[in-house]
Amino acid sequence: MWRNRNVWIVLIGEFVVGLGLWAGIIGNLAFMTEFVASDFHKSVILAIGMLAGVIVAPLAGKIIDASSKKKVLIGSSIARVITVFVMFAAIAFDSVLLMIVFLILLQIAATFFMPAIQSIIPKIVDKKDLLSLNGWHMNARTLSRIVGAASAGLFVAYVDLIWLYVVSLIMYAVVLVTLFFLHIDESIVESKTQKKESSSFKEVLPVLKQYPVVLVTLVLIVVPILFLGSFNLMIMKIAQMHDSTSISGLLYTVEGVGFMLGAIAVKYLGIRMKTGTMMFSLALLIGVLQSLLFFSTIEIMNVVIFAVFGFAVGCFFPTTMTIFQKQMPAEYHGRFFAFRNMIDQTLFQLVLLSTGALLDWFGLPITGLAFGLFSLMLTIFFMLYLKSKKYSLAFE
Repeated sequence: MWRNRNVWIVLIGEFVVGLGLWAGIIGNLAFMTEFVASDFHKSVILAIGMLAGVIVAPLAGKIIDASSKKKVLIGSSIARVITVFVMFAAIAFDSVLLMIVFLILLQIAATFFMPAIQSIIPKIVDKKDLLSLNGWHMNARTLSRIVGAASAGLFVAYVDLIWLYVVSLIMYAVVLVTLFFLHIDESIVESKTQKKESSSFKEVLPVLKQYPVVLVTLVLIVVPILFLGSFNLMIMKIAQMHDSTSISGLLYTVEGVGFMLGAIAVKYLGIRMKTGTMMFSLALLIGVLQSLLFFSTIEIMNVVIFAVFGFAVGCFFPTTMTIFQKQMPAEYHGRFFAFRNMIDQTLFQLVLLSTGALLDWFGLPITGLAFGLFSLMLTIFFMLYLKSKKYSLAFE
């Protein structure tokens, strides 16, 4: 796998585009701090960008399935480069409106880019290497988040804001150039049948019913999202409970390190365990970890929970991605991954809002216990569901 040039292009591209993305995110926060006083207004502005991605996702999936995925990647990368100039204008004119346009356009570009990358991965490696490559792909994204956020945070303290977007522009341009060296087999049979199959985003839903394993896996993603969607709120609550700001940095660190170790270890776990067994085991483990937040008043318990959670999620997402890539027919990959990303973004928003309310009403221990019990019941229900359909839980 490591001798495959396409693998390096995908991994380096993911890391570099992440650096550009996080430089832009830190820049956006700094810009809003200066021109937007209300925290609620800031959250609305950020939500508008995500909403644009949800709206465009059906079109993105349809185009990805009907077109060359390499061309979609190049097109969305060109759009990213052009979009940065909108932010240059926003800074020049101190315009929040132009910044909103920038966020919308950037999210739309990402809505095309991410499903196309996820559709390409099964085309560049053998099936036996899918789990490993998905793990390293997650690691590249996590490493870019750590390096990008830390570097941009330091950078913005010493230079003008516009230079963060110059860095973003350079990173996006580098990714654009590397994509031209991507070589994949995208031979498309121009039959009427295939054209019909690629015609509608809505056709993904009936297909899901034919593949119960894919449907179950898609629903079980709710389990880690309950934790991830409320991640920042929970860490702020823990810091408040223990009257310590240093614990926040510690929890972010142990979770990030755990995630990277999990994404590496998933390859070796995959040798010893069937993919289905691993997914259900990890979902149960995450449910237990959420329940253990009932003991969040114990400081060391939080460190252990977040470290193990990072490891579990680092294993979980490459595992589920491998299931999707293997079980879902290739001709539906673009629309399916666009649909999956749309669901993820919607769930993140719902979890964020509901967690805020639950933390205000009941506090972290009860909220964590409620999330944990829900996750455990959901996982056990779908284990029983697959068994009732005569499916083995130890599927590949």
